[in-house]
Amino acid sequence: MTERTLILDPDRIQRMLERMAWQIVERHAHEEEVILVGISKSGFRLAERLHDRLQGIFSGRVTLAEISVNKREPAAGPTECALTPAQFQEQNIVVIDDVLNTGATLMYAVHYFLQAPIKRLSTAVLIDRNFKQFPIKADIKGMSLSTSLHDRVEVDLDGTEAVYLV
Repeated sequence: MTERTLILDPDRIQRMLERMAWQIVERHAHEEEVILVGISKSGFRLAERLHDRLQGIFSGRVTLAEISVNKREPAAGPTECALTPAQFQEQNIVVIDDVLNTGATLMYAVHYFLQAPIKRLSTAVLIDRNFKQFPIKADIKGMSLSTSLHDRVEVDLDGTEAVYLV
């Protein structure tokens, strides 16, 4: 059986999500709308949680969308999103994922939004592992976590709401 070490419990996750929501508000305080785009599956669940929090604290409209990227081979595509370029043109976009590891998935998700002129694009992750192989960073992050290359981070937002190091 694989040994799992608890990194974040439900209370800490809730506090991090609250802080991340406020950071999104601060970055977009004078905007009428922000679009949260979660990377399937866990990134979208994280985006849903942030969307719920923003409803009560952001004065503008918050739109939620999902983007699918092949996480094993992002370059193999296809990258699919519920939003068309016309829908995100001149908008403020936050691309959200659960864990930033090499940066490949986040990079290909961000690339999708370069099809049209946008106002601002930022990235948000719950866990930043600092093993980037691509020139991308998390503008908003819940936690930076230094691990070995052999470690894996598991984010459970469906059941117990926990983050484990495996």
